[in-house]
Amino acid sequence: MTPREVLSTYFGYDDFRPLQAEIIQSVLAGRDTLALLPTGGGKSICFQVPTLVMANENEEKRLCLVITPLIALMKDQVDNLHARGIHSAAIYTGMSWDKQRVALDNCQYGPYHFLYCSPERLESEEFRKRLAKLPIGLIAVDEAHCISQWGYDFRPAYLNISDIRKLLPDVPVLALTATATPEVVKDIQERLAFKEESQVFRMSFERKNLAYIVRHTESK
Repeated sequence: MTPREVLSTYFGYDDFRPLQAEIIQSVLAGRDTLALLPTGGGKSICFQVPTLVMANENEEKRLCLVITPLIALMKDQVDNLHARGIHSAAIYTGMSWDKQRVALDNCQYGPYHFLYCSPERLESEEFRKRLAKLPIGLIAVDEAHCISQWGYDFRPAYLNISDIRKLLPDVPVLALTATATPEVVKDIQERLAFKEESQVFRMSFERKNLAYIVRHTESK
């Protein structure tokens, strides 16, 4: 299936939003990719569509590992994917090891395409051993600005995400964020060990339906 066919079949859209198609093509070409899209710009489609394209072409690359900081976001995305008939799983704090093992077994042996986890989960030695056996074709890092803005103090596990690349050296990384200065963009690329042929896509954050007005007054 082509990306457009996947978009229509699974998500019911006739066409991509700006930059989505270019980002997806970069991912499918095996390049590390950083996508800066505003909230509502359709970041999830940028890793969901190429994963399903790869799954139709190669069973050994049918799974996307999605690293995201919020449990609520994981659960919401898994529910949305299930509603579309797409198998996915999430592993998060509070799950028993038995439930985690079932989820990992489903991803290894079943027709699953997405596994969501937090960056902290990647620090588990047992989890890392299982990851090395999974048919992962893409690593998606959501809210990637957290690497630079939170990683040094609030969520230090974000700084160690690149360690997973040693287990999966040939798997491309797609980093997604809605906000990043040029300095943060550079930091994300370095911290995720982006390769030389990586690409960065930026969408304008201008909202034509919003206006900013300053009014001066002598008395409030």
